[in-house]
Amino acid sequence: MNLTPEQLAAAQKANLETLTGITNQALVSIEKLVELNMHIAKASLSDSMTNAKKALEIKDVQQLLAHQAQSVQPMAEKMMAYSRHLYELANDTQAGFSKTTEKEMQASQKKMNAMVEDWSKNAPAGSEAAVAAMKQAIASASTIYENSQKAMKQALDVAQTNLNNATESVLKATEKATKSSKR
Repeated sequence: MNLTPEQLAAAQKANLETLTGITNQALVSIEKLVELNMHIAKASLSDSMTNAKKALEIKDVQQLLAHQAQSVQPMAEKMMAYSRHLYELANDTQAGFSKTTEKEMQASQKKMNAMVEDWSKNAPAGSEAAVAAMKQAIASASTIYENSQKAMKQALDVAQTNLNNATESVLKATEKATKSSKR
């Protein structure tokens, strides 16, 4: 199982390409996050100025209460939308990383299987049990990886469902509070 300089160079090149791909994925995600935050900052500034202008026009307590009630629901909706965008961004980033990891895992498993096959062809007589154990260990590692990927996907699905439910609850509560304060 000696590796040639060409094999080492090819492995290093593949690792560098994988690292470059993951780094690019991370930079794209960071760029999207910065864009989202800039959008939120601009919208918040605009909303603040609009609310301040309206607040300066208030003449009595009733108008103040109405103004506050009108500004609560849109603010809650924007906060929930921001949370959804953050979740989607994190989910997309994780999916990209998982795809890259899965691809690399499959390639590594193929290489490992090929090495075990080469080794078993040149193995001394009586080492069949060791070869079988090595193959079983590789298969077990692959199964563990696949199961962990499935568990991670299920956890993300549960998190998405919980986020959607929380969003609905907050929006309903905000709407109810807004209606009751208008009375």
